Amino acid sequence: MKITAVNTLLAWGGRQNWVIVHVETDAGITGLGSADLEGRERAVASAVEELARHIIDEDPTRIEYLWQVMYRHGFWRGGVVLNTALSGIEHALWDITGKELGVPVWRLLGGACRDRIPLYTHTGGATIDELCHHTLELIDQGWRAFKTGPLRFHHFATEGACIRANVERLRALREAVGPDVQLMLDAHGTPLPAQAVRLIRALEEYDLFFCEEFVPPDNIDALAKLAQASLNTNLATGERLFTKWGYRELLEKQYVDIIQPDVCHDGGLLETRKIAAMAETYYVRVAPHNPNGPVATAVGLQMGACLPNFCMLESATASWQTEIVREPFVITDGAVGLTTGPGLGIELDYAALAKLPYQPNDYSRQFDLYGAPADI
Repeated sequence: MKITAVNTLLAWGGRQNWVIVHVETDAGITGLGSADLEGRERAVASAVEELARHIIDEDPTRIEYLWQVMYRHGFWRGGVVLNTALSGIEHALWDITGKELGVPVWRLLGGACRDRIPLYTHTGGATIDELCHHTLELIDQGWRAFKTGPLRFHHFATEGACIRANVERLRALREAVGPDVQLMLDAHGTPLPAQAVRLIRALEEYDLFFCEEFVPPDNIDALAKLAQASLNTNLATGERLFTKWGYRELLEKQYVDIIQPDVCHDGGLLETRKIAAMAETYYVRVAPHNPNGPVATAVGLQMGACLPNFCMLESATASWQTEIVREPFVITDGAVGLTTGPGLGIELDYAALAKLPYQPNDYSRQFDLYGAPADI
């Protein structure tokens, strides 16, 4: 079996565009991958085209070999665009291999470590009432774990005002959902270390499962102040790190309790498995980052099945996720069962996808109260 073509399909997913990678073979077996990258979709599609030249006419089941070829033989390596393109192609190679053998990918990665895969989703609201109402609706739909964003320091005149507003918001949410629902906060790297320590301490009584990206991602040592502060909340980060080499320093310094590799950006399924194995030696759990499309979620479910130190998978809830998937997953009591179909276990409705044409979309720009650009 040989690879004959590598193509990309861009589609608008409501919150972001999806970059779906499609690898074809001379045996008629095709594979799907996800190379979603918000705001940089066309750059990734071009990178997929560049990397494809290295693997045409090759055996798609030689996944490690082809990964090394794509990573090493272009000389220039690393960065989110190249790694996302590489990841999407790698997913498709696993999909092809699983289909050829008639087994789900998780069986090829060591077999299942669990019978059901826990997930969490996003909640929010412009007001406290909207936040609580939205979360309770999601609980009725089967979800049991939720991530939301804290109110941001650059929107307030003082740090104290920001902390008081966040305490009020989290207190109301915890009272609404009760003690047994897991809550998490994602700060998107916007607080500075001292701000992060103050905010996490103020929110500890509301039993957050983790606080994610509570310092900017550019300097890993900025996490030291949080790690040394004896906080009673798990610290999480990692969505903006790539490959095992990108995770080495973070894990060696033991700054966080949970890492969040994104299988669409970190090098793919096998690279995520290697990163998770590194984390396991430091007793660090894995909660893969995945606000992406349905193909990315299918990939994440394969990882969730087989990683021993996996704790939960992020997943978006919008209806467009399910409308283009022929057999969407069903969440019950916060988890889904193991996939049973061959490969990634996902089939797309291309007629439905055709109704979702690509449209340029960027993150909304953020500024502080005085007009200076702020992190998003």
